[in-house]
Amino acid sequence: MQPGSAPSPDRGQRPGRRRQAREFALQILYQGRAGGGPLETSIASFWESQGLPAPDIRAFAEELVRGTELHRAEIEERIAAVSEHWDPARMAAIDRAILHLAAFELLHREDIPPKVSINEYIEIAKKFSTEDSGAFVNGILDRIWRDQAAPGGAGSG
Repeated sequence: MQPGSAPSPDRGQRPGRRRQAREFALQILYQGRAGGGPLETSIASFWESQGLPAPDIRAFAEELVRGTELHRAEIEERIAAVSEHWDPARMAAIDRAILHLAAFELLHREDIPPKVSINEYIEIAKKFSTEDSGAFVNGILDRIWRDQAAPGGAGSG
């Protein structure tokens, strides 16, 4: 490798590490909900089966899962409110989990630009669900974001 061609630790690595953490969070959330056990048990068993990633990846994944579960009722209300012609209970479980994680980021992680969250979860939906899921997730998240950002919207006050 030539001098200067290696990516810096801050640039180049961060998006990939954050994406990996989001994918782990999705798997933890999906498996935990399917299994129905306590959240902390789901987290521990996931890491036991996968091995421990770098501390920053693990920490971000766990923050996402815990935050999503902490705000689950609010997130479900927001998704239902913007899901025209879609009963959230009839959505694919993987798509619901993706929407829940993404909505948590949009509503409760001011340190992450909304467009980044939306784009990341569109790509995750394409990877873990179907190609059509990307457009579906995009539509729902865009509405949540616009409602959140609108003057007098659900996020103001």
